Amino acid sequence: MLLPQICLLQERFHAGAWRLSGALPVMAGWFRRLLQKPKQSSIHTSSSSHSSTSHSLSSSPSSFSSSASAWSSSSSSSTSTAQPGRPAPVDISSSSARWAKSYDVCICHSEVDLEFVEELVSYLESQPQSLRCFLQLRDSVAGSAVMTELCEAVQNSHCWVMLITPSFLQDPWCRYQMHQALAEAPMANGRTIPVLKDIDRKDYPKELRNLYYIYTALKENSFRQIRDTVLRYLEELCRSSTSGME
Repeated sequence: MLLPQICLLQERFHAGAWRLSGALPVMAGWFRRLLQKPKQSSIHTSSSSHSSTSHSLSSSPSSFSSSASAWSSSSSSSTSTAQPGRPAPVDISSSSARWAKSYDVCICHSEVDLEFVEELVSYLESQPQSLRCFLQLRDSVAGSAVMTELCEAVQNSHCWVMLITPSFLQDPWCRYQMHQALAEAPMANGRTIPVLKDIDRKDYPKELRNLYYIYTALKENSFRQIRDTVLRYLEELCRSSTSGME
């Protein structure tokens, strides 16, 4: 009885082993595919990532190019809308408008301030433009009436420098010449140039309160300011005269 059972068990064992051996390749293939799927997915993901990265890198130059072109156009646009420069300088030496009057500037001053005025006149006349100055004690005609000389000096000059000092305020002839200049050019167009020396702001003549003045804190600076103001008026005069003739 025992031997037949042993034989039956052996047959079943061999049959199960055969089935197991037949199933092992199938299971091995299934496990292999199962293990290979993540790798394929990973490879696919890596490939996709590499592809997208390559795409972004390939599109990056065009984006940079468009950004650069946009910046360039913006820069050129801002350059093209830059503010125009100052008007071109005018040659006042050959303009008939300048020579229509005998003097470029008349210095209205008190005799007490003659030394300062002579330095100013020397400075202005030594400029490359050779500014023509009227100095009363030097250029007045001997024997002529003072009032006549003062009026003609104002009328024959483009600009008037009023050297306002304590002596100027006390001199009736200085105030008379100041009023003549204001009557000649009542509008503040740069022809009347007040220059304050040794007086306070509160003593500034009321007749000139609507005009900016030059303060002589430093002599050299005030001389340059006077020169620049006279030249600016002469240039504008000659420029407007030239444009009116065109």
